[in-house]
Amino acid sequence: MASTPSKRMVTEQLHPRGIKDPAVLRAMEEVSRDAFVPSTFRDLAWADTALPISHGQTISQPYVVALMTEALAPAAGDRILEIGTGSGYQAAVLAHIGVEVFTVERLPALAHRARRTLAAEGYEVHLRCDDGTIGWPEEAPFDGILVTASGPTIPNPLLEQLSIGGRLVFPLATDHGQTLVLITRKEDGLFRRHELAQVAFVPLIGREGYPEEATGSSSTPSP
Repeated sequence: MASTPSKRMVTEQLHPRGIKDPAVLRAMEEVSRDAFVPSTFRDLAWADTALPISHGQTISQPYVVALMTEALAPAAGDRILEIGTGSGYQAAVLAHIGVEVFTVERLPALAHRARRTLAAEGYEVHLRCDDGTIGWPEEAPFDGILVTASGPTIPNPLLEQLSIGGRLVFPLATDHGQTLVLITRKEDGLFRRHELAQVAFVPLIGREGYPEEATGSSSTPSP
């Protein structure tokens, strides 16, 4: 059987960089990333790079999506909150694994486009246009929370909405760049932090993040 662009992405980009979870690899191979990429960049849909999707936002490079998803360790039936829907691609990967996805996008145009694309690709997710830094309190708690924008601190509302044993993946801004961190909520209610990789994400805008004037660039890890 001929190799497809998605299979080459898995074998050339993800396997060599340590992505091992079978469910994540299967989702990365089977979700049509090209459906979530603007038509002007469709020839780069499977490239190892982030791509612009308008309004100063990006679709993360495949490795970042796989890394964050694997760190979240989602299992079928889990309830997962995503902050920063963007193109909808990360939400599609999560939905493909079999979790119930709740995703929040602050920009109406992106939320509308993502809703249409996800529906066209057959993915049922809960999507709202709102300030993602306050989470989705009426649907909490969540088994996992994934944030696709960087802030100087993890918003307290998101920590509060994480279930005991739950995992939160967040790009934390520091004086030396951004570090992708995994936060686990323990049985005693305390949080354990583990650093994963250096990254570069757009800023997390909202009440518990940066002001509207903040700007940033693509979501892709350092080499």
